[in-house]
Amino acid sequence: MNEQMYQDLTLFRVPQEFRGRSKWIVQLWWLVQDTLFRFSPQFCFGWRAFLLRMFGARLGENVRIRPTARITYPWKLSIGDNVWVGDDCVLYNLGDIRMGSNVALAHGVYLCTGLHDYTRIDFPIDAQPIAVEDQVWLTNDVFIGPGVTVGRGSVVGARSTVLRDLPGGMICYGSPAQAVRQRKMQQEMQLSEAIIAVGAKTR
Repeated sequence: MNEQMYQDLTLFRVPQEFRGRSKWIVQLWWLVQDTLFRFSPQFCFGWRAFLLRMFGARLGENVRIRPTARITYPWKLSIGDNVWVGDDCVLYNLGDIRMGSNVALAHGVYLCTGLHDYTRIDFPIDAQPIAVEDQVWLTNDVFIGPGVTVGRGSVVGARSTVLRDLPGGMICYGSPAQAVRQRKMQQEMQLSEAIIAVGAKTR
């Protein structure tokens, strides 16, 4: 009996246009990333931002990327102002990754834009963009899948797996992650407590 053939990786090819740059530019960036970028002192945030810009990344002001972070294609990366990217983060941006301003990525965050068409035997590669909106905090070991948008001001809990869009202003966690409760700021909580106190006195 013949077994069903699901994928034959000898047929796999990466289309030239998929990378967005020539294979020589890709290899040059990876060489720079594994030397000048990775072995730079931790405090040299401006130097690493300079290297990324030289390869086409669009970065705002005061972007702080740790030397152990990995970016696949800088020319497919857009970051706003005052953004932190922690140790061992991976921005696997076969497709575009866009981050807003005041975004914090803790250690070991993985943003994955890449995927394969598993219905075809040649297993072709594809990509869908990821958007992380302003004032989002992705905590340790969070995984963000292809095509996902994380809404403005949300927090994603440690080791969560995000496979669908998350709304803004929420605390989210789980595998798969879901919005659990509203992200309330200290000022809001103090105001709520004051309203409750006033209400209690008028009873």
